[in-house]
Amino acid sequence: MPAVLLIIDEQEFYFPGGKLPLKDPEAAAEKTAEVLKLFREQRLPVIHVQHKGGGEIYPLVKPIAGEKVITKTEANSFNGTDLEQYLKFLGTRRIVICGMQTQMCVEAATRTAYDEGFEVLLVQDACATRDLRWGDRVVSAADVQASTLASMNHIYARVISADDLE
Repeated sequence: MPAVLLIIDEQEFYFPGGKLPLKDPEAAAEKTAEVLKLFREQRLPVIHVQHKGGGEIYPLVKPIAGEKVITKTEANSFNGTDLEQYLKFLGTRRIVICGMQTQMCVEAATRTAYDEGFEVLLVQDACATRDLRWGDRVVSAADVQASTLASMNHIYARVISADDLE
């Protein structure tokens, strides 16, 4: 079954110099670019999700003619957008997800996609997050990433690496 690539919020906002820089967003964007290249070579559909107010889509993964761009205002890419309708129009049931932040927008879209009956492949090395604070405790980006991926793997998605797609 052909898949659709969903790239979520890989925008200037999350990169160095942005308002909320993540831990190693460049490395995640490089992996997303590898996945994007594979989809383009196979002429498979690509959807870019851009959070309103988050700045431009990062140049390494910028859309080209024919790729759908969805602008959202909520954390969940499905809320208030035509994402679900567009996926149904494409006739696919398989979504490959890359994006930022792992524990926010990526997780929300992954869970909703699963709940709506889609098979989700979540590309772990094409996602990024940041350190979080809870009270006086700092939770490292690596722990946030690991916890989020672990909670979704084999339930809401199959968590894979970019190399697994080749």
